[in-house]
Amino acid sequence: MLSSEQFRSHFPALQRHVWLDTPASPPAALGVAHALQTALDSWLYGELDWREWDHAPVASKTAVARLLGIAEGQAGERIAVMGSTAEAAATVAGSLPPGRIVVPAQEFRSNLFPWLQLEAAGHEVVLVPPRDGHTRTEDLVAALDTRTVLLAISDVLSIDGHRADLPALRQATDGVGARLFVDATQSLGALHLDMERVRPDYLAVHGYKWMLCPRGAAWLVTAPERIDELVPLLPNWKSTAPPHAFFGGPYVRADSAARCDTSPAWLSWVGALPALNLLLDLDAEQVERHCLKLAADFRAHVAETKAGIPLPSSQSHIAVVRVTDPDAVRVRLARDGVRATLLGDRLRVGFHYFNNSSDVERAANALEGARTP
Repeated sequence: MLSSEQFRSHFPALQRHVWLDTPASPPAALGVAHALQTALDSWLYGELDWREWDHAPVASKTAVARLLGIAEGQAGERIAVMGSTAEAAATVAGSLPPGRIVVPAQEFRSNLFPWLQLEAAGHEVVLVPPRDGHTRTEDLVAALDTRTVLLAISDVLSIDGHRADLPALRQATDGVGARLFVDATQSLGALHLDMERVRPDYLAVHGYKWMLCPRGAAWLVTAPERIDELVPLLPNWKSTAPPHAFFGGPYVRADSAARCDTSPAWLSWVGALPALNLLLDLDAEQVERHCLKLAADFRAHVAETKAGIPLPSSQSHIAVVRVTDPDAVRVRLARDGVRATLLGDRLRVGFHYFNNSSDVERAANALEGARTP
């Protein structure tokens, strides 16, 4: 297993930047960039093998199964490849029976709009408002009843770094017979997800953040008992059982989650495989401890120096701090080579396994220095 410093050596950008902007997108890992460059060269000089590229999404299912602790023999059965979280959510939305859908009002739009669109089809969509800026577990539980067919939630929400209590929500949805849809885009790759405790009916993840993949590689993981109800959003030549053909009918769905496979954008998947293999060289629980500690240290440093006001939230690898002078903060971060995101008066930073205590210190010092005339 790779140590944090060994992992860090795979990212040349870290020689120039303190990279705390992974909630938006990470820098490229060497293996990912090399795979993409090799593919581009083979394409440029007419030496490409499209069949090899076309196999990459299939191979990615096995890697994702290993990351999640799912038996590799179930990878092809339970995992569909897609282009985005929104596509995964829209696929599930189009597969639901009539009933109520419960979703936090401040959810990321890719995990909100696909459910809101169901209102036109007669579904009742219940938006649970935040209290004190955060979506409360008890409010989500209170919104559930026996009419509820699905609760949709992000494991971690990047607006404030709040981490959902997924085991509690699983227990609550079990109590009313509702499905649980989890968007793990802002957590998987940095935080450990206990699939046995959470048992999501559906897990969606777009790999271009903490999983280090190119944008366009996403997965929908479905519980075995929910596969039969899946209706493909985009039926295509990949939606049938192998061997795949190109022309004519009939249309017979695959009897696995592969019925929802998207026809792949090849280069996204060529880059996804080395990213997944790099993550598989890490100890997931060690990665989580590392990332949580760095985020906690950053919050503590900022609170102690009063350089900003850390937003209260359940602890995650994403920290959000209110600042009084965003323009000064933006200038100081750029001067000190710190990459992060300012959202109005909120500074958002995220810590991956490639970050270290020096990154915490430089970012906190930059924030403190922004107050100095």
